[in-house]
Amino acid sequence: MLREGLKKYETRPLSCWGKAKELRYNFFKEFITAREKGKYVSLGGTLWLDSLLAGVGDVLHLGGEIYGATIGSDPSFAQACDEAVEARGYSRDLCAWTRGYWGSIFLDRFYFGGQFPKPDFVITRHACDSHAKWFQTIAEHFNVPYFGIDIALGRRKDEKESLRTEYMVAQMQEAIEWLEKITGKKYDDERLIQSMETEWEAGRTWAEVCSLNKAIPAPLDLKSIYSLFVITAQARNRKETLEFNRILRDEVKDRVQRGIAALATERCRLITDVPPPFYFLELYHYAARYGAVFTGSEYTFFLMGAWTDQEDGSWGPAKSLKELGINLKNREDALRLLAKWMDEHWHGACFYLPQVRTELMARLAKEWHANGAVIHLNRGCEGMSFGQMEQRLGLMNMGIPVATFEGNFGDKRELDETQVLDRIDAFLESMGLAKLEA
Repeated sequence: MLREGLKKYETRPLSCWGKAKELRYNFFKEFITAREKGKYVSLGGTLWLDSLLAGVGDVLHLGGEIYGATIGSDPSFAQACDEAVEARGYSRDLCAWTRGYWGSIFLDRFYFGGQFPKPDFVITRHACDSHAKWFQTIAEHFNVPYFGIDIALGRRKDEKESLRTEYMVAQMQEAIEWLEKITGKKYDDERLIQSMETEWEAGRTWAEVCSLNKAIPAPLDLKSIYSLFVITAQARNRKETLEFNRILRDEVKDRVQRGIAALATERCRLITDVPPPFYFLELYHYAARYGAVFTGSEYTFFLMGAWTDQEDGSWGPAKSLKELGINLKNREDALRLLAKWMDEHWHGACFYLPQVRTELMARLAKEWHANGAVIHLNRGCEGMSFGQMEQRLGLMNMGIPVATFEGNFGDKRELDETQVLDRIDAFLESMGLAKLEA
């Protein structure tokens, strides 16, 4: 139910916002001087690789999705990158993040200054239709070693996980042998274990932060969440990431207790699915003019968090390893935990199975008290856009109002801003809302 009246909640900026900006910026700046400082530079997909790489020493891994999104947030730089890729004969309907990443390399321009950092090797996980060729092309461009790990995604609730886990563990064991060969260093299992313990705790702490946004009023808005979740995405295995997530969790918990809102005029709550057009986050501010706040998305919540069902049946953070009785004693234990996390605790199936995705979004709407959903028909990602119209119909059949808009998360040429705002107007007005006076 929409909340009536014009009650205004107290609102204030996050105290840890400055620290968040510092961590995001410093992560990218590290790559400029990494090799001079004796660190390895690795390129590849964003998820599931940091702890695996920790065993060979100081490795900076530039995740494709995070760097691609960064480029996509700057339309002028993104267009220059896209045009550099298209000039080489690549199709415009490729993943927008792939094109941005490639273009930055082809132009030899690193977004944060100087030339693009040359990698020592390329390692990735194949979790969508573009990953394999995305990073194979990069390895060929730089003429460096390449390794790909195939991730088994899309398990239904009634499917067994044992073979899937064994399949992924075996590939990671092969990856470790490959890393030892190309670096000439003996793999350090203890570093892997310590890194995996930190990664797990950072993931479950991020889930705590997201769970706190179930509160009314919501302590965080989605625009802020996009900026905050990047820290976990950049390096979930770093101690500074875990420390920041704990600081953030404690501050958000305090905001809930004090009734401090992200939007002072909150009277309608919305959710969304895939990444937004990062160059046009104005759409969230625009919805706020109606008193509508976006409280979360499947992308930001479940891509980085370690989740499980709570005793009351609701979603919440997974238990700590100690609470689960898990003691990582060796390499096999750590790799198995990582593989099972991919298979059980990450809702990766939602990106590929429309029915699972619809159920996830419906549960997200229920538990985060959403009045409706806005779906981004993202031309920039074929994988995450798969089955979205089936998802739309499924949600509507459950009585959840849904709006859609066409766009691209990394290519501004694919989005009509006026049309998007017109759709937001029509959707919110159909729900009985009107713009509030400034």
